[in-house]
Amino acid sequence: MKQKATVSHSRRKARKAYFTAPSHIRRKLMSSMLSKELRSKHNVRSVPIRRDDEVMIVRGHYKDREGKVVQVYRKKWCIHIERVTRDKANGQTVPFPIHPSKVVITKLKVDKDRKALLDRKNREKLKGKHSDKDASA
Repeated sequence: MKQKATVSHSRRKARKAYFTAPSHIRRKLMSSMLSKELRSKHNVRSVPIRRDDEVMIVRGHYKDREGKVVQVYRKKWCIHIERVTRDKANGQTVPFPIHPSKVVITKLKVDKDRKALLDRKNREKLKGKHSDKDASA
């Protein structure tokens, strides 16, 4: 039996929604996992990737390479990382596109909005749901 009547389980519709998603939804879809240290520090598993984060590639030809994110290319569903490039036939070097799911964030660029996001997603706070103050009132 269906859980929600409004949600489709169709592969075709799911793929269409993914590939035609607008930029503000692609931001969330282009999330990366945090490293073990960051995960234990912030109690958050993954966050949307952004420009000055430092990442480590965990899959593919460039595995174990580290670098700073130079560009988040939402239109092409990829990120470009510092010093992860390849040479074209004419000798020009171009950044190599990597999908955000294939990297682990090792250092976050934290500003006030990112801090608010991490506080919101903090799983330790969600465990109790209600504080002692709420129970006594």
